[in-house]
Amino acid sequence: MNKPQITIKDIARALNVSPSTVSRALKDNPDISQETRDLIHAYAREHNYKPNVLAVNLRASRSNTIGVIVPQLVHHFFSCVLSGIEKAAAEAGYNILVAQSNESYEQEVKIVHSFLAARVCGVIASLAKDTSQYDHYQDLLNNNIPIVFYDRICTGLKTERVVVDDYAGSFAAVEYMIQTGCKRILFYGAAPHLEITKNRRNGYLDAMKKYKIPVDDSMIMLCDTRERAISITPDILEGPGHPDVFFAINDETASGILYACKLVGKKVPDEVSICGFTDGAIAQSTDPKLTTVEQHGEEVGRSAFSILIGKLEGGDDKSSNKIVRTNLVVRGTTK
Repeated sequence: MNKPQITIKDIARALNVSPSTVSRALKDNPDISQETRDLIHAYAREHNYKPNVLAVNLRASRSNTIGVIVPQLVHHFFSCVLSGIEKAAAEAGYNILVAQSNESYEQEVKIVHSFLAARVCGVIASLAKDTSQYDHYQDLLNNNIPIVFYDRICTGLKTERVVVDDYAGSFAAVEYMIQTGCKRILFYGAAPHLEITKNRRNGYLDAMKKYKIPVDDSMIMLCDTRERAISITPDILEGPGHPDVFFAINDETASGILYACKLVGKKVPDEVSICGFTDGAIAQSTDPKLTTVEQHGEEVGRSAFSILIGKLEGGDDKSSNKIVRTNLVVRGTTK
């Protein structure tokens, strides 16, 4: 019986290097050391490696460009993801075409159609907040263009995904605040259909359940921007039974809560604690500095690119997903 053909990904796994390193070594790219090139060529010969002609032809008919969709470039997390993608793409000899959806489904659809017209060889994307239909992404798949979703993923299509461990990050943050003596914890979440909202809400709920702290509907609210936090938080703080902790879906919202606390004269963290989620520049520029959950955006970007290149160059038809671990960063807005 004939042995199955090995792929670039098989070689990478055997030699403990990345698929992009194998690909460049087989093309004698001078950026790869001669020693590594010789090692990879020898392994390829020994195992009778043959390039995937179909994949080569497919690549040749398109640009050497990967399309990247970012919901908002001004957000620290998304800019970090983009930085990780850019660095990995440069190392692998790929170009990237970046487009910003500005949290708009309609704009996202236009971007995808422009990527199709540009004949990109793959797409890395995070969904806009109001995206709930995915026909435009199905169009990419129908044209044999692989997609890797990150952060805000699409569960309606069979694609690769890279996410941070939203559930564990949320659970750890809420558990820590409970252990500091807080009991009435208000969760400011994003659009309920988004997976990140579901996972962070579930982490919050399970931490509260673990410590037998009851949760009513008034303790979970839709608020995911600084502006809305500044708008609604003062009334909550001055109302009866106000929370002793706000847990926010992102640092922008957390900074708005902090500003609102100062407006009504609430001391942070003596009277009210605040925790965000991201750990960007905002978290370290507020006074006091924000306690938050670090998401490791660059790692998310590099992982998304690596998975996409595995699909493009490795000939691997299996789905590949990755969860990037989070960690709690305790600063001045919690006890």
